[in-house]
Amino acid sequence: MRPHHLSLLGLLACAAPAAGQVRPGIEVLLSDSAHLLAGQRLALLTNQTGVDRQGRRDVDRLLAGGYRVTMLLSPEHGFRGTEDRPGLPDGVDTATRLPIYSLYTTPRPPNLAVLDSVDAVVIDLQDVGARYYSYPAAAVLLMREAARRGKWVVVADRPNPLGGVVLQGNVQAAGALEERGLNFLPLPMRHGLTIGEILRLVNQAYELHAELVVVPAAGWRRGAYYDATGLPWVKPSPNMPDLESALHYPGTCLFEGTNLSVGRGTGFAFQVVGAPWLDADAVLRRIRNGSRGTGVGVAGVELTATRFTPRAPTDGKYDAVEIPGVRLRVIDRNGYDPTRVAVALLAAIRGVHPDSLRFRGDRFDRLAGGAELRQALLAGRAPAAIWGSWERALERFRRERAKYLLY
Repeated sequence: MRPHHLSLLGLLACAAPAAGQVRPGIEVLLSDSAHLLAGQRLALLTNQTGVDRQGRRDVDRLLAGGYRVTMLLSPEHGFRGTEDRPGLPDGVDTATRLPIYSLYTTPRPPNLAVLDSVDAVVIDLQDVGARYYSYPAAAVLLMREAARRGKWVVVADRPNPLGGVVLQGNVQAAGALEERGLNFLPLPMRHGLTIGEILRLVNQAYELHAELVVVPAAGWRRGAYYDATGLPWVKPSPNMPDLESALHYPGTCLFEGTNLSVGRGTGFAFQVVGAPWLDADAVLRRIRNGSRGTGVGVAGVELTATRFTPRAPTDGKYDAVEIPGVRLRVIDRNGYDPTRVAVALLAAIRGVHPDSLRFRGDRFDRLAGGAELRQALLAGRAPAAIWGSWERALERFRRERAKYLLY
């Protein structure tokens, strides 16, 4: 027998923590809404980010509370968040001896038949607020499979580290829900949603008809960045060391589809771009000349020439080679648009190094939501014209997303 549905208003009315301190959804679920899980055989999709304010793991808290967790599911980077390679095997959690089934098993599909033995799926993952990040897509694919099998889904929500107000970049057209597709979600590059809100949107947009309950994080306000939540930063993935990297990620992740390094193999991944052939000073001069008098596109960020050395980078780019690069530092969050800065950088690099910059076609186009951005850059289209073409779709998305917001 299914537990009674929670009223969304009731969830939102849960007692808020002290000012500046957010209670993640898992704490709200266990303290205020525990009846949702009572008597259910549970599958838990989580990783190292699935912890409470004291750093206690979801699985340990659930088991200690007498709940019937029968299996663990893991996204990209694995249950412990330390893997950075394609295709992860299933395993066992040494602390609880529970089986871990990987959802990131490309090229073979994951073993989703294991869901037949559970009643409900619990999801608790920390997203970083950019369309490229694979955790929301993994959660969506799991929700679809749960709906097909008549299992209900509970999401223990967490704040969007970049806040939930600003939307930036182009909007990805809706694609097919493919087993291995991680860039199908109809979102902007910086989407301003939590994982729970994304699942609410996708559940309706794709008519999945999943029985979905989202337990909000108590005390979070949409305008708050992660460092205002009072929660400790747990690296969501091996190359997301801090909030600074997450702030740049909606833009600099595009460089993953080029022959420039984004600083993988350093302590400041996604805060830098570089290559052995890069003339960083010339690139910066070109950007400054292009934005002189307006500052449009490169506001809110300091760009400086630097040098860095990737060590065992997981993208294989320039291992142990000291390379010139451009370092990005946020100086005004409210004025910074990382997606525009990325386009300005790509256009400037293309202008200075037309014979050296290479786009890794399929990879770049998947990140960029199609071939249009790459083609515009190759054609020498002005950056302002490129990001100006995004505005109508962004505004449509802003209106559409309003009905799914929880905070």
